[in-house]
Amino acid sequence: MRFTLPAVLLAAASCSSIAFAQPAPEFTAEAFRSHVAFLSDDLFQGRDTGSKEYELAARYVATQLQGLGLQPGNGDSWFQEVRFGSYTLADGATITVGDNVYAHGDKVRLYPSPRYPDVAVEAPVVFVGYGLDRPDQGFNDYAGLDVKGKIVVMLSGAPQGTPSDIAAHLSSEKSKMAAARGAIGIITTSTLADEKRRPWRPARGEAPHPTLTWLDPQGQAHVGAPAIRFSASMSQEAAATLFAGSGTTLKAVLEQADREGGKPKGRALGKTMKVSQKTESTKFTSPNVIGMLPGSDPSVANEYVLLMAHLDHVGVNPALEGEDKIFNGAMDNATGISTLIEVARAMTETPARPRRPILIAAVTAEEKGLLGSQYLAKNPVLQNGGKVVSVVNLDMPILTYDFQDVIAFGAEHSTMGPIVAKAGESMGVKLIDDPLPQERLFVRSDHYRFVQEGIPSVFLMTGFGNGGAEKFQHFLATDYHKVSDEIDLPFDWQAGAKFARLNYQIAREIADAPQAPRWYQDSFFGTIFAPNQPKAAR
Repeated sequence: MRFTLPAVLLAAASCSSIAFAQPAPEFTAEAFRSHVAFLSDDLFQGRDTGSKEYELAARYVATQLQGLGLQPGNGDSWFQEVRFGSYTLADGATITVGDNVYAHGDKVRLYPSPRYPDVAVEAPVVFVGYGLDRPDQGFNDYAGLDVKGKIVVMLSGAPQGTPSDIAAHLSSEKSKMAAARGAIGIITTSTLADEKRRPWRPARGEAPHPTLTWLDPQGQAHVGAPAIRFSASMSQEAAATLFAGSGTTLKAVLEQADREGGKPKGRALGKTMKVSQKTESTKFTSPNVIGMLPGSDPSVANEYVLLMAHLDHVGVNPALEGEDKIFNGAMDNATGISTLIEVARAMTETPARPRRPILIAAVTAEEKGLLGSQYLAKNPVLQNGGKVVSVVNLDMPILTYDFQDVIAFGAEHSTMGPIVAKAGESMGVKLIDDPLPQERLFVRSDHYRFVQEGIPSVFLMTGFGNGGAEKFQHFLATDYHKVSDEIDLPFDWQAGAKFARLNYQIAREIADAPQAPRWYQDSFFGTIFAPNQPKAAR
């Protein structure tokens, strides 16, 4: 959705009568820089989930919140310990189809199975198009197909023309859809468009890449589709052999999928597949850090506004060439944590506290699949009827320029949109459409785990104006998830202070508004995840 300024301001005026009544405290470049410099120091060894250095970073955040006068957010503790399982594929994993035996790492990649340490499966193979099973949304790939006890083969992504955030959500639900139909295994092969973006690359000789998931109180690994025994991806070359003799070819399927709205029809492929793999595991813990600032209005004392940012990064790679092997994560995401701390500080310095209570969370394992935030969303720390009514997520603003506009992921789906636009307008910052829809950023950060629980959420990215396009793309190409993401990047620290102030304005307006944010009536995500909640008209 495009926001035009007059309509946005009218909507903002109607949704709040207290808009920005509280003057924002001062946000300084020096204060913002101090947190980023500390957390991205080599001493923290890249803040990898489960590491001692991450634990030290967590204690830094907790003491900062304590020093600001916040209360512990998890009962009498600043920490919510998350138990994790780390799962690695053992050597010798194979997929066999007829006379073709594919070893893991060449033309196929198998993935560890947290619930099935020893997989030995032999079952028929069925092609299911994109593997999407939402007839109410126009996706009916399983129509007329029997996949019970079988292995399904599907294309990556969603049909051309599907909105990027919806496509990303549907892709993340494919395992659940397959399991609901009775499938026991999943093979994915890339579309032509996805292959162009990320060409198949053999993984021979690479170190095993572990899969992480959190554990429930019984020690059981949390997985979205427990009935799926294994999943794998297959190169187009290998996947083509599955279609031989089926009445169509993979080439024809891919060409149809490459057309706008193309939806290749599924079919049984007349072949049987054997899969053999073993999964090894280890366990450890890593904490979310949680603080709380009570609200001033007893009538909304159970309605919490959550601000969060991920504290983890990707650690150290000893095999990396060169002297520097530490992924410091200055932009990703020491900047988000700095914003979090500075917004918390501002909330405590205004003459009047926010009406609603504010929950502050620095979460773990974002880089491992949004796991710390998912654990918090599914294991809330709030008691006595307390609930999170809105989420503002702070993740990797690119702060190498004075941004003049922002992208607000999720804003178009709820009444948070006018609030974001109003906050930006008060600072001369425009709200623009997503310039990188192919990156599907809406589902790639922690707020999405709360969207999945039915909670309106927003996540700001610095925009492309004022030279931002070139600098944003440069960071992604040169520094994102590289050892060069460190304090000596050409940071504009005033932009950091500006970003913190903008997010403060947004969070404060939500906290003080007469009504908590609501999904719009026509929001895909509100319909899917919050079908029974009251909705707002646009």
